[in-house]
Amino acid sequence: MKQELIRNFCIVAHIDHGKSTLADRFLEATNVVGKVDVAQVLDTMDLEREKGITIKSHAIRMIHNYKGQDYVLNLIDTPGHVDFSYEVSRALASCEGALLLVDASQGIEAQTMSNLYLAMENNLEILPVINKIDLPKADIEGAEHELGDVLGALPEDIAKVSAKAGLGIHELLDKVIEMLPAPSGKVDSPPKALIFDSYFDMYRGVVVLVRMFDGKLRKGDRIKMFATNREYEIEELGHLGLKFSAEEEIGTGEAGYIIANIKEVGDARVGDTITLAKGGCEEALPGFEEPKPMVFSGIFPINGEDYEDLVESIAKLKLNDASLIYEKESSAALGFGFRCGFLGMLHLEIVKERMLREYNIPIVATTPSVSFLIFLKDGSQLTVNNPIDFPDPVYIDYIMEPYMDTEIIVTTDYIGNIMKLAQDRRGIQKNIQYIDEKRVSLHYEMPLIEIIFDFFDKLKTVSRGYASLDYHFKEFRTSNVVKVDILINGEKVDAMSFICHTDKAHTWGKSVTSTLSEVIPRHLFKIALQASIGAKIIARSTINAMRKDVLAKCYGGDVSRKRKLLDKQKEGKKRMKEIGSVTVPQEAFLAVLKADRE
Repeated sequence: MKQELIRNFCIVAHIDHGKSTLADRFLEATNVVGKVDVAQVLDTMDLEREKGITIKSHAIRMIHNYKGQDYVLNLIDTPGHVDFSYEVSRALASCEGALLLVDASQGIEAQTMSNLYLAMENNLEILPVINKIDLPKADIEGAEHELGDVLGALPEDIAKVSAKAGLGIHELLDKVIEMLPAPSGKVDSPPKALIFDSYFDMYRGVVVLVRMFDGKLRKGDRIKMFATNREYEIEELGHLGLKFSAEEEIGTGEAGYIIANIKEVGDARVGDTITLAKGGCEEALPGFEEPKPMVFSGIFPINGEDYEDLVESIAKLKLNDASLIYEKESSAALGFGFRCGFLGMLHLEIVKERMLREYNIPIVATTPSVSFLIFLKDGSQLTVNNPIDFPDPVYIDYIMEPYMDTEIIVTTDYIGNIMKLAQDRRGIQKNIQYIDEKRVSLHYEMPLIEIIFDFFDKLKTVSRGYASLDYHFKEFRTSNVVKVDILINGEKVDAMSFICHTDKAHTWGKSVTSTLSEVIPRHLFKIALQASIGAKIIARSTINAMRKDVLAKCYGGDVSRKRKLLDKQKEGKKRMKEIGSVTVPQEAFLAVLKADRE
């Protein structure tokens, strides 16, 4: 295929701006599929359709006739959520151009800007597109004005479409060919291919999706992965359709798939470079990173007998999700399970949901935590992401926690609410930029531990749904954090311990003990629920005992008879408290996760 007849492009947009629907219309317009019955053809998971988000990136090859000439359009779809920004960056690196999709009724939002900057860093040609022009609330002029400010785009250069109604789709495909550049690469150089996605197929092993930058790869070639230095033989390769189309070779500028008897997704990592084992290229393509988990949580089966199934299921899930990391863990309260690392809270939610749907295993997750760097007085250093591993404060010199660069885009009406919320979460304001007369971009540096719990929910609440959030890792900073233990009747419950800033310890501790007092049923003896830092109790709630009316049978007589019965009951309660154990229901662990952490 001639390079000048190829266009590799992606669509960048904020969640729910119509990216997957636009992809559907492209597939219909280029006859890849007939009239789409199921919306979001490229979103293959039920979860993706329900949540209206793309979780796994996808790619599809389309043929579009322009002025009598057939052009190949490779649409490399990308996830939209901040948790998957590395996957987005690799998908962008595989393209020469990007459609910047903006909702006419909502304008540019935080993740639109974030992904736009990523596209610009990869030197992509940007084609601005305004979607949902048929909506009654559509403010087309306002969206044009915003795109003009951000990109310097002229109104005539901006495509206007309605993905749902199918308006302007053919004209947009023509613009893709006119305005986006063809790939440039050296056909006679050693092959160099970028892995922009990989997934596990039960029957064929790992399927690797690649973009060829130089040279060509043929069936039967022996290839090498740069990151793992492993070698494989290509069993099959070809082009990406809804069904794969096998070819003898894929050449410079093309996107395609490779099957080479690879056993684990971890051996074909997103961002890695593929070349020939002998006579291949000398240097890998830039930008490869190991996935870095940001949020850690323990995962335990609700029913203890599901543990063996959980072991098998998490191994299968890992085959399709290379960014999930896990190791075995046991808890006195919850039994056997796993300590897992996730890219973010959405990633954690998706893993929990997939466990239930795909493997029918209901699980409980412990309070999420982040990685802390702990420097001890003897000069050694620890990385702690589990409160159980937190050392005794006596040995600690100082602790560092991760800070994030955070961008919040909101209408001007809610600036005060957002500033108060960010301040409460220890945010440090860096600057304010007015995007237009109605909307403003607030930049904060904020600790990750403050973001992961319910910051996004609170943000949506205080802005009535108008605010959008984007964040990425900045650095580790020295911080005054402590480990808070939860004690039930004087016994520590390891699964409920958490790490937080000293200033928040009392509030969070009180919130957890109050929540527990509502969900743990009353026993025949009084139960003390306490939050402590080391030996110091910082918060307490009490569940009063159920009390039998032992005086019911006393219908008169001397008071000493009543006193005797009450003293006997008191002794019984005391003895019961010493030997009795508190039954903590599973709902209590779930309630701790939802405890308000203001």
